[in-house]
Amino acid sequence: MLDVYADLYIFSTDTLPSDLRFLPPLANGLLGWRVYNGIMHMGGVYNGEGGRCHRADVPCPLAVKVELEEPAQHSYSLDTHTGVFTHTLSSAGVTASQSLYSHRYYPNLMVMEVLLVRQVASKDPISVKLVTSFTPQSKDIVFESRPDYKGGRYGQTNTAEYPGGSCPTVHLIWTPVPSTLTLLPEQSQARWGFILIVANSSDSAEASFDEGLNLMATGNLRPSHEKAWKELWLQSKVEVAGSESLCKALIGCMFYLLSAFPSIHDTSSSFGGVSPGGLSNGGDGQDYWGHVFWDQDIWMYPGIALFYPKLARAVLEYRVGTIDGAKDNAQKQGYKGLKFPWESAVSGREVCPEDIYGQQEIHINGDVTLAFQHYLYLSEDLSVFREGRGSEVIYGVADYWVSRATWNPEDQKYHLLGVMPPDEYYYNVNNSVYTNTVAKFSLQFAVELANLLQHPVQKEWQEVAEHLKIPFDQESQYHPEYDGYIKGHPVKQADTVMLGYPLGLSMTPEIRRNDLEAYEPVTDPHGPAMTWGMFAIGWLELGEAERAQRLLEKCFSNIQGPFQVWSESSDGSGAVNFLTGMGGFLQAVLFGYTGFRSECLAFSPLLPNNISELCIRGVNYLGSQMDWLLRKDEVCIILREQGRTDGNIKPCDLQVVLKTSGTKIPLIPGNT
Repeated sequence: MLDVYADLYIFSTDTLPSDLRFLPPLANGLLGWRVYNGIMHMGGVYNGEGGRCHRADVPCPLAVKVELEEPAQHSYSLDTHTGVFTHTLSSAGVTASQSLYSHRYYPNLMVMEVLLVRQVASKDPISVKLVTSFTPQSKDIVFESRPDYKGGRYGQTNTAEYPGGSCPTVHLIWTPVPSTLTLLPEQSQARWGFILIVANSSDSAEASFDEGLNLMATGNLRPSHEKAWKELWLQSKVEVAGSESLCKALIGCMFYLLSAFPSIHDTSSSFGGVSPGGLSNGGDGQDYWGHVFWDQDIWMYPGIALFYPKLARAVLEYRVGTIDGAKDNAQKQGYKGLKFPWESAVSGREVCPEDIYGQQEIHINGDVTLAFQHYLYLSEDLSVFREGRGSEVIYGVADYWVSRATWNPEDQKYHLLGVMPPDEYYYNVNNSVYTNTVAKFSLQFAVELANLLQHPVQKEWQEVAEHLKIPFDQESQYHPEYDGYIKGHPVKQADTVMLGYPLGLSMTPEIRRNDLEAYEPVTDPHGPAMTWGMFAIGWLELGEAERAQRLLEKCFSNIQGPFQVWSESSDGSGAVNFLTGMGGFLQAVLFGYTGFRSECLAFSPLLPNNISELCIRGVNYLGSQMDWLLRKDEVCIILREQGRTDGNIKPCDLQVVLKTSGTKIPLIPGNT
């Protein structure tokens, strides 16, 4: 379809961005690194207790730049097909190429390759310099040398996440990097490979290092990496015809989001969640310290879950792994059940530097359960809830809401008092409309799940769900953000407009429009990047494609430099590489342009005038994979022939529902 745009997967430039934060991050779900940076990070490795907890800085031996002695032309490219960053130096006598990548199949492995190719016949040797910024120290990790195994380094973080907790260990082994490489007189070209292993134990590090050396010896180091990326892209593509900038932005979003998730072959269950800036960022005092927020569950997760059930489960398993911490948080607040932290690291205990967010931004509980609900509707896989302890999450959150709610005899409603809504300009307010709605829906889902699993239903779940106050202004026919909100007051980010999507609160088109019109003009234009995607979805629901597109295009100012790296704010400030914004942007296309919702295979497509075609390949729905092709007046759905499926997800007979007409069309594998 979009072969003309094939090169849009390669982000190229002759000049690196002046702001080094916008150099491309290379990650694989376990290791993350911004090219040339002397510091990298490992998933789940934090240093500091409580609010001082942050991703531990791990020194990176691959922080190397290649230099030629003679004048050269420079070019830099990030090939998102393969996840390889390449710096090419071309002079009269030689072409030097330095390639860097975080291995997509072997997660403990990072690679640098250097290729020298002689350009003119000569009997002289040609040398290049390898200039390193690596120093084998870290302010977060106490290292000691391990000369017994190929020059490795072993270290442990200084401080545990909570009193009595363990300090994670880090083991590094790498190929020594010389200061020069030389192409000998008899050589027309030569290639060198350097590997870095980062692991949590010496046994794992040594085994991975030997595996890396074997891959180099057999010539399968880069091919195995590229094969893994190819496999990922075969399962998900989002492309548009008509706008190169939009197509390139979508490619960048998918690439960086996928880079934050583990391999689809990973069975280690060691995934440490996704933070707003990804694994490459999040050290002490920057990019939210590498903590996991609602950003993961509400903003990043839906676009990935649509294609990859295994990666969706990794997110849910991360939350399951924090159940004990969530129980501790609830008890410390004086409530029952589970209270997931506003900012999470490994244990699930609250690590937000400021207490008020952990105390009041309780909508995180409903955000977490919404991800579980979304997974069930996409897959009908109950194993996550039965054997995978997902039911503990859902029931524990429901118990929290019941104990947190206060009965008000005046209006005969339950209230949630003293909260902070997603719009963090306001705090200690009552009945945040987003918080109460997501609480209501998570209580209802607890009832639904209990019935599915034949588990006793707590009558309080239903009682609180039915009588929880959802603020609504009858006179203005819109939803105020919270009790006492004054219409027209400034708003930080998408909040009330998320009632329609992703929450799916039933309302008339008039009320949906009133909400959008009330909040769009007062939303901070410099607020976080994900906001405008939610407004765009709202206007698409109302049939206003051009208005939606204008809002979505606001996100382009958050894309910084040639490598499609996002900043949290349009002026370049805030978290980098802002995966949250990418997730919101991606959802606007996946769920806005298509009108698709996970509850059933229903479509209400609407494309803006400048988009002639939208192609979404690899959608995973109820055990089947399909490709969607949307044009102005048609929807083409191809149900792929059934191949290997996830053992927990059984394919179902599918039919498409056209929302406007109600027409139902059965889908047959291999047919269009």
